[in-house]
Amino acid sequence: MTLWKLAFTGPISPLYAAAECLDGVEDNHRLSWSVFEDEGEETGALEILFDAPPDEDRQRAAVSLGAEHEARILPLPEEDWVKLSQAGLPPVIAGRFALHGSHDDAPEGKIAILIEAGPAFGTGHHGTTKGCLLAFDAMLEDGFKPATILDIGTGTGALAIAAAKVLPRARIVASDIDPDATEEARANCRTNGVADAVDCFTAENFNHIKLIGAKFDLVFANILAEPLVDLAPQIAAALNPGAPAILSGLLVEQEAMVRSAYEAQGLTVTACDPLDGWATLVAVKGG
Repeated sequence: MTLWKLAFTGPISPLYAAAECLDGVEDNHRLSWSVFEDEGEETGALEILFDAPPDEDRQRAAVSLGAEHEARILPLPEEDWVKLSQAGLPPVIAGRFALHGSHDDAPEGKIAILIEAGPAFGTGHHGTTKGCLLAFDAMLEDGFKPATILDIGTGTGALAIAAAKVLPRARIVASDIDPDATEEARANCRTNGVADAVDCFTAENFNHIKLIGAKFDLVFANILAEPLVDLAPQIAAALNPGAPAILSGLLVEQEAMVRSAYEAQGLTVTACDPLDGWATLVAVKGG
């Protein structure tokens, strides 16, 4: 079978935003996608693989990329291009954690999280997942030991897996609106030896029996800016007094909007250092 590659090249921040949009855009012919940064530059490429010739205009509209991003479509020889693209992704180091694919070993002395590149969001090769892990690592350094954890919009399950590896006694639930992502998260939990520690299930926001009225010592919400704003009341209600929520999936220019939504719920919000144009916020509920 001939595969096709559509590559958008240009400024890097919109490419990351475009890649995140692909999670919510159905396409039966889209197989996988990756973002590659040009070393030392603020540019890069979003490469998308298809099993049929893609429509450039349709794909450009789907990810909201303008004329400043050039597009090129070309057929690929019959090789495992998904596997080859994964092999080009180095391990991601985030404090004590290291996310890596099967083509690489985790660096010595790090807590290894094996996540293959794929359709679900959260391989770590993105400023949002890494930002969440760095914020979590800083909390652990301060002695934080949450007993109940929610990872909403779990994607690959990377954040829930990280929590399970360092907090084996914690009760961890991970939800995603996409059933395929839920299955991928379950598979990744098995691969990483934490299947019994993480309860993965499909849920739209907090509309699930396991989430309605539940309280948590920590909430991860690595989703998009608008859902973060919409969910602010529910995330605030789900936090125990004094508990933090780690929020990401928002561009730096969206930080003020998300911050205001959580401050309106009475939470104290601090910003972590941005990564590749993406912001991570920590919102703490008053004690």
